[in-house]
Amino acid sequence: MTTVSARPLDVAAIRRDFPILSTEVNGRPLVYLDSAATSQKPRQVIDALTDFYSTSCANVHRSVHHLAERATNKFEGARARVARFVNVATPEQIIWTRGTTESINLVANAWGDRNLAAGDVVLLTEMDHHANLVPWHLLAKRRGVKLQFVPVLDDGKLDLEFAHARLADDGPDRPKLFAFTAKSNVLGTENPVADLCRRAHAAGIVTVVDGAQSLPHGPVDVAALGCDFLAFSAHKALGPMGVGCLVVGRPALYERMDPWQGGGEMIRRVRLEDSTYADPPLRFEAGTPSAADAIAFAAALDYLEALDPVAIHEHEVRLTALALDLLRPMGLRILGTDDPAQRAGIVAFDVPDVHPHDVATLLDGRGIAVRAGHHCAQPLMRRFGVQATTRASFYLYNTEDEVRALAEGLAAAMEYFRR
Repeated sequence: MTTVSARPLDVAAIRRDFPILSTEVNGRPLVYLDSAATSQKPRQVIDALTDFYSTSCANVHRSVHHLAERATNKFEGARARVARFVNVATPEQIIWTRGTTESINLVANAWGDRNLAAGDVVLLTEMDHHANLVPWHLLAKRRGVKLQFVPVLDDGKLDLEFAHARLADDGPDRPKLFAFTAKSNVLGTENPVADLCRRAHAAGIVTVVDGAQSLPHGPVDVAALGCDFLAFSAHKALGPMGVGCLVVGRPALYERMDPWQGGGEMIRRVRLEDSTYADPPLRFEAGTPSAADAIAFAAALDYLEALDPVAIHEHEVRLTALALDLLRPMGLRILGTDDPAQRAGIVAFDVPDVHPHDVATLLDGRGIAVRAGHHCAQPLMRRFGVQATTRASFYLYNTEDEVRALAEGLAAAMEYFRR
């Protein structure tokens, strides 16, 4: 991420766009610090959903009547909007899915089943979300592939020396595919995606990048990153739940992918005995899509792109730095690097002798929303010797006062448990 200084975000103006942020929880103003799980939605996104169902509700790609054509045009316009946001050459490189999880499952089935055989190596990492672990576990059971993992160091960063060695291995055990997260949802660690993809491609290794935690913070340039597949969800980037994308970085990859799900939309011609398939990306979009959600996601991307991504990053770094400064003296164990610029927006911590759910419950009593649990990253929890943590995650609409409220709430919670 660039470090060029930007004009600060007008957070007060941004907050006025988010209706839910003016609500109260347990008689206190809501302090929402769980955006890594799902972001809140601005009025522009909510209005886009309402507008679709009020003016354009029809099934896309199905009919020639006016509403259907209007819905289809908006839906395909949203696909083109995503393509511009991630900088790919054509909208056909965007496959609509239900989110990051379905996108990675699509790759594992449509590409993995066709191109990987027993004994082939899939390289993953210890910091990956379950969505980038379990689909490959299932592939290993189906195809007999071997899974290997890049370790995580004590400071929360990937062991890049190990990763570089595995990506440079030209022996019989070299990886065929490398799937990894751009940013850890627990540690906040931002991985060097472009460098890892460059090294992988030099060895002929296909790359899959989990962009769920990176795309919400500004445009992701697929051309510059050089990844083969990028997966992300709308709901973490101001958009609706239940929709996301798989970006196919190189259209030639479509030639090596078989359909994963069958049904309407993905076919060219169906007979009783067999069927032929539509061209990509429709080949991988069986059934009625979440058209309204896709269109509202385009509105979310418009909102994000109207803001300076450098300003978003600098704002999140400031909030993270403040959180670290306030929490460190409290005797918490904070997972990950001490550098706020390398973990912007995410602080996961363990309160000694107190279960994270109890911490989160007491914070909720003060109107503060945080995440407690294993964060769908159980192997990473085991790596750091904990079963669960409490996680505060900051976004473009959070304030320094909210970070201070978190610290005050934690102090009160720790005093309660000491008593």
